[in-house]
Amino acid sequence: MHASETDLKTFLADSGLISKKDLDAAVADAAARKQSLSNALLSRGVLTEDALRRVQAYVFGIPFINLKEFNVPVDVLALIPEPIARTHNIIAYKKDADSLEVAMLDIEDLPSIDSVGKKTGLKILPRLTDTESIKHALVQYQKSLKDEFGDIISTEAGKIRVVAENADAPSSDDLKKMAEDLPIVRIVDTLLRHAITQSASDVHIEPMETQVLVRYRIDGILHDAMTLPKAAAAGIVARIKVLANLKLDEKRLPQDGRFKMETEAEKVSFRVSTFPTYFGEKVVMRLLRETGHGFTLEALGIHGEDLEHLHHALKQTTGIILMSGPTGSGKTTTLYTMLDILNTPTVNIATIEDPIEYQMQRVNQTQVNPEIGFTFANGLRSLVRQDPDIIMVGEIRDSETASLAINAALTGHLVLSTLHTNSAAGAIPRLIDMGVEPFLLASTIRAVIGQRLVRELKETKEEYHMDAATRAKVAKDEEFAVALQVLKEEKLVKAEQTLDDLLFYRPAASDTADEGYQGRTGIHEILTVSSAIRETILHSATSESIEDQAKKEGMHTMFEDGLYKAARGITSLEEVLRAISE
Repeated sequence: MHASETDLKTFLADSGLISKKDLDAAVADAAARKQSLSNALLSRGVLTEDALRRVQAYVFGIPFINLKEFNVPVDVLALIPEPIARTHNIIAYKKDADSLEVAMLDIEDLPSIDSVGKKTGLKILPRLTDTESIKHALVQYQKSLKDEFGDIISTEAGKIRVVAENADAPSSDDLKKMAEDLPIVRIVDTLLRHAITQSASDVHIEPMETQVLVRYRIDGILHDAMTLPKAAAAGIVARIKVLANLKLDEKRLPQDGRFKMETEAEKVSFRVSTFPTYFGEKVVMRLLRETGHGFTLEALGIHGEDLEHLHHALKQTTGIILMSGPTGSGKTTTLYTMLDILNTPTVNIATIEDPIEYQMQRVNQTQVNPEIGFTFANGLRSLVRQDPDIIMVGEIRDSETASLAINAALTGHLVLSTLHTNSAAGAIPRLIDMGVEPFLLASTIRAVIGQRLVRELKETKEEYHMDAATRAKVAKDEEFAVALQVLKEEKLVKAEQTLDDLLFYRPAASDTADEGYQGRTGIHEILTVSSAIRETILHSATSESIEDQAKKEGMHTMFEDGLYKAARGITSLEEVLRAISE
């Protein structure tokens, strides 16, 4: 039961939720492509799916439910089994004598509604919700890590200790038996599943003198998750080595491996690294969700003119597009999102990576192997003979790779890659330091994207005004003014508002236990190479001179983009300052 085209168009025009220009363009797209207005709005990135659901709920008078505001009783939640809830995005949250209210992403999913009705014997009242609410509710299905580990450890710790004490220098066979020990298998399986549920990006298993510390990196911040008995360390490491096909009896040298795990909701690849420390082997696992699509540039936080500039760069058939930023700033995810946009049946895309982090259909992906001499440079040299239209190089690390990438761009290829620099403008002098001639850079680079990740505020955030004195401690008024101007251009604030009218947001006092953040988004600066910037590269290729010229031409810095997102309530000023200072 979607809103009719007329109702939807009328509501959007009257509400001012999107600009008239965007609405007219979406209407024209819908007519030209013979698709619904809803799909046209989504494909253009004017509205997110969740925002569209809210509009539909309003137009039809259907309640829109934010499950984060509900403390759903366990017995009500359990009326719909977790696999069904995950697969069909349907959550039971409120039960009366003869009815059950369920929150859904698609209230037209009649088979799911009928199935739940037959199973419970209750009248089902569907309500619309959003994806974040569904994720929040699904987490409640999971027992807490501490409870589950507590059950396992309290009953099985004795057995683990016996195995460890009888194996001062265990052989490969002994270690394999330890890895297959039921309590060890259960501990590792629980740890991995909980890491997936918590949306962790990394799992650290760190041996200490008397215990083993387990930590998760969630939204870029490390958190202590659990401590385990020291006796469990050898078995846990052995179990992970078996899963990752590593040498069980090699404890003196670092090892790298990989394995996959499938839950009801998704497939996850774990990239495993072991490292010898004083108290034993430390294990770090990077979680990689196995999907090469699903993101959009808008969902990554790119908006407005920056989005237009990046789309223009992606339409080029030759040249280089670079991502810059430190480790863990989301460069690879943005690269794959751009590849997904470029991935059409008319082009041949090839990549050379270390490691392959996402798997994409119709893309020829290759992983380097320095141990046998297969480096980025050697791989790229061979790759250009494979008739590619688009090449993605995981990282430009040395002068040889840089020269080959430039040469590929000059000979009719579009090249995407990453570089470790602090800013977009800093990528140019970095490449010159690697030995690339400035005139080659001026003629090949199409765009450089600087990126950082900031944590997103929960919906329970609180707003506050910032006076001029406080603003001066954070940044210049000119930088705040840029953010305000972008807000006005995107019609998110009124034209007559001033800096003193700007609202900012911070975690609500009640959220101090978990810091009041959930999820991450990007802050960006996109440097496009104009004729004036080409001249600057040729004559004064310092990052300061390039950035100054780019700012004269309207480039918004990462900090200014951060101020814009802080004023929109997406993140806090503290998060922006933390990310920029890294």
